[in-house]
Amino acid sequence: MSQTGRDKRQGAVKQITSHANPIVKEIKGLVAQRKHRSQSGLFVAEGLKLATDALEAGWEVRYLALGPEARENPVAQKAAATAKARGALILEVSTAVMSAMTRKDNPQMVVGVYEQKILDAKDIDPSGSTLWVALDRVRDPGNLGTIIRTVDAIGGSGVMLVGDCTDPFAVETVRATMGSLFHVPLARMSKDAFKSLAGTWPGTVAATHLKGSVDYRTPEYVEPVLLVMGNEQKGLEDDMAAACPTLIRIPQAGQADSLNLAVATGVALYEIRRKHLEL
Repeated sequence: MSQTGRDKRQGAVKQITSHANPIVKEIKGLVAQRKHRSQSGLFVAEGLKLATDALEAGWEVRYLALGPEARENPVAQKAAATAKARGALILEVSTAVMSAMTRKDNPQMVVGVYEQKILDAKDIDPSGSTLWVALDRVRDPGNLGTIIRTVDAIGGSGVMLVGDCTDPFAVETVRATMGSLFHVPLARMSKDAFKSLAGTWPGTVAATHLKGSVDYRTPEYVEPVLLVMGNEQKGLEDDMAAACPTLIRIPQAGQADSLNLAVATGVALYEIRRKHLEL
């Protein structure tokens, strides 16, 4: 929603006691259905920490639902006051209604509904960037959320979602980011758009690939770095790999045939950023 649209909304407080309330149904739909999230441009984040992170990062909040425990919590009350001042509707709900919205028997005390932010390939400006990770058809929400969190931890610039990827705004993905979703820019693009971007990338473009002949520890990674990772089951498609001048591989000594995608991405990221990270 635009700044103008946000300014027209007036913050308010509303008590909800019925599972049949239209807002409760809307939030349930956002939790359950990617189609509903895509059409509305909204998503759900559960928990007080994520609510605080989102507000501090300036994300637009549509609803902030408070369970009974939140009404006695000073941090939750401060978050509610901030959200209300920005035009959000504050929902005071029972534990039963909170459980109905989130499909949980033991729900969080705070649930927020926020407006999505997603970039296109044309919105990415490599100048001034440190490192972007491009993910080819990542399918597991936990993997995606963990990668977003790791990119945040190493001071990366963002994550590109290439092709048919899992929804970065699914509740499971958002939860796995532990709040990093609100600090790491995301971009969604087609394979062709990615290949065009990679072809003009000013720094190192490196991809992990089974045909990689370069130990991931040996390249001199020149910023901005573009690290490209493949699908969990099928790896990186050959035409995607062809767009990457450097094909790297992480050596293994045991019997495992591969590393988990999020683990492999984390291993590569910390090596690429090693000289920039200090205790």
